[in-house]
Amino acid sequence: MSAAPTATGGASADGPVPPPRASVPSDAVDASTGPVWPAGVPVAEPVEPVVDGIAPGRVRWDPAERRARASQSFWTALVGVPAIFSVLRLGVEAGGELQTTLLLVANVGPVNLLAGFLTTAARLLSTGLVAVFALGAVLAVSVDRLPPGTRRPLFARWADLTPAWVVLASFLLALLTWPLLYLPLLLPAFVAAFQLRPGRLHERVAPRLLLIVALLGGYGWLVMPTLRDALAQGDERLVLVLLVVPPVLALVIAGPLPGMVIRPLASVTEVAVLAMLVWAALPVISTPVLPLTVTTVGAENGPTEDVRGHVVTTDDVNMVILQEQGGVRYVPVGLVRAQVLCPTEEELPRHRLRVHDFHIEDSLLEGLGRRVRPVHRIDAACRAPG
Repeated sequence: MSAAPTATGGASADGPVPPPRASVPSDAVDASTGPVWPAGVPVAEPVEPVVDGIAPGRVRWDPAERRARASQSFWTALVGVPAIFSVLRLGVEAGGELQTTLLLVANVGPVNLLAGFLTTAARLLSTGLVAVFALGAVLAVSVDRLPPGTRRPLFARWADLTPAWVVLASFLLALLTWPLLYLPLLLPAFVAAFQLRPGRLHERVAPRLLLIVALLGGYGWLVMPTLRDALAQGDERLVLVLLVVPPVLALVIAGPLPGMVIRPLASVTEVAVLAMLVWAALPVISTPVLPLTVTTVGAENGPTEDVRGHVVTTDDVNMVILQEQGGVRYVPVGLVRAQVLCPTEEELPRHRLRVHDFHIEDSLLEGLGRRVRPVHRIDAACRAPG
């Protein structure tokens, strides 16, 4: 006499008893077509044969659910990365010392921290967004050449889910924050992100060529003085490449890619963009959160000392200075004689080129700011070693 199977399945004398199938909700049953599962709900496949490339027991997700998951990952990265960077910056600024880090956390408010991050890392954020949207758009128009059932590249899914105004905002942020030297790179990136092929300028070939020549002529007029200065100096090959190559690349970058290069290119570009962001993030993380100052300390009519560092806080008793060479120093307020603001080494210019009165290493915002508040000479205390 065989034992009766348990309610949860199990074994009997005749062999294992399979578990019962999940019941379909009564409101999801159509008399003519059979069960219809609600959209967005994972459906377990109990059938043994592989159906549509899905193995038995695997979960099939609705396309809307996939899009929602990809959107959540994108916005999580967009919000979480700045927060992580801000915390890392405080740790690096403190020299890795716990007590100094706690001192900075207690005195650097979240608003100041966010403002400092946006000021110094806005170009890094815009660079990552521009790269993702440009590469994603190129891959998105190329996926039709992949074999059926191939998973779409990650950047292509992000580009499909992102509203057009977010893409435009990222390019506008790059236009305002990138140095003028790198602004020509936005031309091919913008063409790739919005797939602006030359054929969209005009349906006829002759007017199309005239428009292309006019656009290139206007760009040449804008950068020709800088190109002449770069040729005269002789050691500005990077400047020449960055000013000449991107406009030419913008003419051919739009359009689908060959099918054989899409998958390798998608994998390589994802790793390359991640590596580029990590490489560019290192100087951002190490950029000081507080302004660099030189404070002259000394008793009245006595010897003085220049303390080079970042002022953390000031109260009625002490001025707390995070010294540039490390360590925290408490200076009595009564001993402070003078204080000057100093630029960091990264702010000093490396090129002697200008684009219509704007220095080539300044962004548009920095160039406009220098016109409103011209930079004065660097104080002698800033040149002296700390």
